[in-house]
Amino acid sequence: MELLLIVFIVTLIVCAGTYFVVQKALTNRDAAKVHDRLVGKASPQKKTADSPQQLFLAEGDDGKNLFQRLLGKLSVDRALRRLIEQAGLGWTTGQVVLASLAMMLVAFNMIWYAVPPQIRDLAFLIAPALAATPVLFLRLKRKRRTRAFEAQFPDALQFIARAMRAGHAFSVSLEMLHKEYAEPLGGEFRRAFEEQNLGLPVDTALEKLGQRMPLMDVQFFVAAVVLQKRTGGNLAEILENLAGLIRERFKLRGQIRSISAHGRLSSLTLTAIPMVVGCMMWFVNREHMMFFVEEEMGRLMAGAALAFMVIGYLIMQRIVNIEV
Repeated sequence: MELLLIVFIVTLIVCAGTYFVVQKALTNRDAAKVHDRLVGKASPQKKTADSPQQLFLAEGDDGKNLFQRLLGKLSVDRALRRLIEQAGLGWTTGQVVLASLAMMLVAFNMIWYAVPPQIRDLAFLIAPALAATPVLFLRLKRKRRTRAFEAQFPDALQFIARAMRAGHAFSVSLEMLHKEYAEPLGGEFRRAFEEQNLGLPVDTALEKLGQRMPLMDVQFFVAAVVLQKRTGGNLAEILENLAGLIRERFKLRGQIRSISAHGRLSSLTLTAIPMVVGCMMWFVNREHMMFFVEEEMGRLMAGAALAFMVIGYLIMQRIVNIEV
């Protein structure tokens, strides 16, 4: 077993060392290219029909290291980059994957050497589950960030409407908006304003905002601005009506959460009672609980009980989770 631990540690060190060495080499190569271009050593590239000059490159395409390119081949890099961007963090996809691998290896070795030999096989189930912790953390950060954005959004829509009624253009309203509001709303609208200020069409900048903030209210806002730009109309009145609609939905959502609070508390209580009783029995009557550790039938019964507990909790959460 000591050999297995040594193999895991060496593998982790080699993977991490290879990643950072390759990343450093690629960074130095890019820096050398920039230096050569600045001093005039680089040969000019020929313009061909297959390689047009683009004003805006694809987000995240430049500066990728080898590890991220491999993730891109597996269609993982794009999904992770979007999740990181929506969470508002400055991580890279390579860091997320390496953190997952490190947590899986550490959890596997800790479980393998900490638990009794009869249930060591649980390490093969628990370690991959813990490897998803960085992704779950990103999803939690995205959820909190979108909720904070959603809470600020109605006031921002009314701010834009008042600015347009005062005679300001829509782009000027965006500039005023990101100066008046804090994160995350201020940062997202600042990015949209800077994109359109650098030449990106307003429609495209707002569509990117909708991708970074996957909210139905933002999609309504983007659709209203795009339609008003193409067909005309009173955009200020549309935005005020949309802000009122969002506020009314907030009120309805609060009422639904108040009504369903008993169901959510019941689901948590029913799920926690067996685990609490099991922990108490482990300290009070350990000989009785060893049946679920030493005997094969006991381990199967414990695994089935845990599976049914998880299924029941998910079903109860599905029942009380009412989207508005």
